[in-house]
Amino acid sequence: MQEIVRGLKLKNKTIGFVPTMGALHEGHLSLIRKARKENDFVVLSIFVNPIQFGPTEDFSRYPRPMKQDIHLCRKHNVDFLFYPGAKLMYPLGFKTYVVVEQLSDVLCGTARCGHFRGVATVVAKLFNILQPDRAYFGRKDAQQAIIIQKMVEDLNMPIRIRVMPIVRHRNGLALSSRNIYLNEKERQEALCLPQALKFAKDLIKSGERSSQCIIKKIGEFIGSKKTARIEYISIVDLKNLKPLEKIADKCLIALAVRIGKTRLIDNIVVKVTKSQSHQ
Repeated sequence: MQEIVRGLKLKNKTIGFVPTMGALHEGHLSLIRKARKENDFVVLSIFVNPIQFGPTEDFSRYPRPMKQDIHLCRKHNVDFLFYPGAKLMYPLGFKTYVVVEQLSDVLCGTARCGHFRGVATVVAKLFNILQPDRAYFGRKDAQQAIIIQKMVEDLNMPIRIRVMPIVRHRNGLALSSRNIYLNEKERQEALCLPQALKFAKDLIKSGERSSQCIIKKIGEFIGSKKTARIEYISIVDLKNLKPLEKIADKCLIALAVRIGKTRLIDNIVVKVTKSQSHQ
């Protein structure tokens, strides 16, 4: 892969990179389409990264429909599929990790200790291997995207990070490879995530500025669902992920909820205009 990349660079070709853990869905395909528009070549990686899973998480049962993924890559004109094994990425004696401090131990990092160390490390390795001009991430994993952006900035990596909008089902549920774990009843219950975010946005539009009040109200809404267990609901600054007491400008409303045994995340970015802030 590195030899291929060197050859492309010698010809002044641009590389768009879509990092994934496989189980491709329309969210991933939207990233591929954007990369296809903006670059000469598109590389997609599939690597279920063991060091970002905790000991009680779903690494062993994470979906790996490789034949289907290869078919989708061909159908959507991916030029190169990079599919390394764990022993190649983490050889015996591997000891080097990347940690983006402060941003990694809040929100999802609170419950998933070491998760973002694993994410930052594998993405840094993939960037070093593939040397992309642009890399494409989905807004659904907002904290991940913010951490990667900060890593690239701090380590002077010559890569543009493109964060693309969340892709949703017609019913509003954010697309996720983990949705496959949900049964029909749980899929209906899972709609409380996008519904809660819309409720929060409507509260802000109507003039509510207290984060505590908004979190309380949408928490009650989600809590009314039988199978839902809230892990967190947070309203934070979009750049540093610090909690906001009052909403005055742009904010990220993020939540993690377990529906049955499945952990789902979702978020929305809300911007308060000057006219709204003076209401």
